[in-house]
Amino acid sequence: MRRVVAVIAAAGAALSVVPATPATSTGASLTAVANPVWQTDASVLGLAVAKGKAYVGGRFTRVRPPGAAAGTNQTVRTNLARFNQSTGALDTTFNHTLNGVVWSIVASADGSRVYIGGDFTRVDGQVRNRIAAFDTATGALVANIKPSVSYRVKALAIGGSNLYFGGSFGLVNGVTRNRAAAISTTDGSLRAWNPNADADVYAIDAADDNSKVYLGGTFAKIGGVSRWAVASVNNSTGALLPFSAASAIPTPASGCTSRVKDIETAGTRVYFSNAGDGRGCFDGTWAADVATGNLVWKNTCLGATEAITYVNGWLFKGSHAHSCPGAFPDGTGGHFLLLQNPANGSLGPWFPNTNAGPPTEVGPLVSATGGTDLWVGGDFTTVNGVGQQGLARFTNLGSGAAPLGPALPTLASTTARQVKATVQTSLDKDDIKLTYRLLRGSTNTVVATTTANSTFWSRPNVTLTDTNAPSGTTQSYRIEVYDGHNTVRGGYSSVTVR
Repeated sequence: MRRVVAVIAAAGAALSVVPATPATSTGASLTAVANPVWQTDASVLGLAVAKGKAYVGGRFTRVRPPGAAAGTNQTVRTNLARFNQSTGALDTTFNHTLNGVVWSIVASADGSRVYIGGDFTRVDGQVRNRIAAFDTATGALVANIKPSVSYRVKALAIGGSNLYFGGSFGLVNGVTRNRAAAISTTDGSLRAWNPNADADVYAIDAADDNSKVYLGGTFAKIGGVSRWAVASVNNSTGALLPFSAASAIPTPASGCTSRVKDIETAGTRVYFSNAGDGRGCFDGTWAADVATGNLVWKNTCLGATEAITYVNGWLFKGSHAHSCPGAFPDGTGGHFLLLQNPANGSLGPWFPNTNAGPPTEVGPLVSATGGTDLWVGGDFTTVNGVGQQGLARFTNLGSGAAPLGPALPTLASTTARQVKATVQTSLDKDDIKLTYRLLRGSTNTVVATTTANSTFWSRPNVTLTDTNAPSGTTQSYRIEVYDGHNTVRGGYSSVTVR
């Protein structure tokens, strides 16, 4: 259960580009221009936003300001740091030392606490075996949240007064809990909830109405019953519930093993992301109805999807997508940040990008929102081609990305007093529907206007016609492109008017 809740209507499963919808400044509701934020010196694996602060966990031991080169201007932060949600600056008042990696972070519904899970066994020298909690107002370690978990905690979720967690462990407080367990958020006591997974749990989330809990990972059985990679379970006992949408994931076969990497609930829908081992194995996202458990849609983009977050009516995803049937093919490169329409899985108008860095060479690994922003963490070292390691931040503030400057128009005059100007459509990283204007002469008189859609994989030509050009004269024309905020103009071409 995450910070933003909305009710989504069911729709078909076609994978295409949906037209931009109204938003603050862009079709995507968030700009593709990354806002300043501090960097880390290694992978970010856990993220949560609460009370105006972003909590960041991972493998890092140092953080540095935006723009600082690797190894310079560093401040010690051992596996956990806190940043200002509005500015991206390091919060110097929050500084805890952990002796192991943080894999997951979740905030309480009221934002008063954040919970962390990972490999650590000490926080500031105090025993905290793989789970700890912090008071967001004071930054202090919470005294009574200290279960003893026998091995890695990979995923956390809150439902009601329960903290659900999954990972690779077999014991909690000396009691058998195979890879999934729950404790009280009030006193840290172990709950009876016991799904009993036979292999690792990578992802966990509770329905927004707390009616059920979803698990994802590499398991083949829950409670001794066959359930490959995904399960819906009772919120108090962990018993399996019917979930026909699980058919979205292919059963393991030679050359293909697909497992769930992230789960995001939002209102009446629950969304899943998958990563497959093997050529052409299922790497995409899919959605199910919370009440019925039925599949709503499924897409088959290739390139493992590691993280999904619902923000302002869109489903943002971190992946290394290299092919999306019905949209872009192989050969267009790796597309590490994309968004989808939650109603049907269609790709939306948002195309910033990162790279992928060591140790996983994946790129984005985790994402979170404070309601109107998107925080992305991973192993990347650049964002939109600029050096930025481990952490990125996108908001709905500002004018968004400007369209690519248009090329010189190709002009033709075959009819008296008419000039036709043809140009390839431009490209905008956070809008697909752009306005094109044909400007005549040094006064830049607007003589024609049209709109057209374009994406990085489809940039058709557009033709605009001046129907009142002075016959027998030589006229110059240029194209202006407008995205609702930003205007760019190309150079002039000239033609003799019939």
